[in-house]
Amino acid sequence: MTTATTRHSDRRISPVFLGIVAVTAVTGWATWTGFAERTDIAVFLFVTGAWIVSLCLHEYAHARTALHSGDISIGAKGYLTLNPLAYTHALLSIVLPVIFVIMGGIGLPGGAVFIERDRIRGRWRHSLISAAGPLTNVLFAIACTAPFWLDALDGVPLEFRIIEPWLSHDVKRQIEPFAPFGLLFVFALLWVPQVNGVFFDLVHSVLNGLGVSEAEASIGWSLYRFW
Repeated sequence: MTTATTRHSDRRISPVFLGIVAVTAVTGWATWTGFAERTDIAVFLFVTGAWIVSLCLHEYAHARTALHSGDISIGAKGYLTLNPLAYTHALLSIVLPVIFVIMGGIGLPGGAVFIERDRIRGRWRHSLISAAGPLTNVLFAIACTAPFWLDALDGVPLEFRIIEPWLSHDVKRQIEPFAPFGLLFVFALLWVPQVNGVFFDLVHSVLNGLGVSEAEASIGWSLYRFW
């Protein structure tokens, strides 16, 4: 019912997103078939492109769920076009996470879509909107690792806003001023050796569960950081 309140142009897939998908698909194919002369550069473009695609899908899931939950302003903001340039915090949502991925870490996007929470009723709906993005990342990760766990060959943080609707007003008021800096805090925290070790042990455990061995992950990491 809420989709009727959005114009067709508000839901038209952005050429920017399609371009990123095309680069990801071509470099992925070139890597898989060995067509690329420089496999390392193809891997770099494929992984970076795939991460940006996952980001777009992540934010789209937030926006689409918010639309169906009552925030009919979503369409006019461009969030349903999958265009990463439409996000509210380009630095926190795209630039810093991409830099972190290139450095060999895991890109964790900051708040990218602005949702008018006062239009939405019910704590479960608020939690579902926040959970939609990470759940999409889980599905995307399963799809990307399918060649491994399907034996076709011979790393997701939950968001604070998932639990925010269940916190008291006083607690939310105390935490709110620090929310914009949450991503920077996570980046800084991952520089702590003990935290970094625990985090990537968990990442490798998840990858192993999806059929990706530490050796394969190490080879991929080496190819990605071709410089």
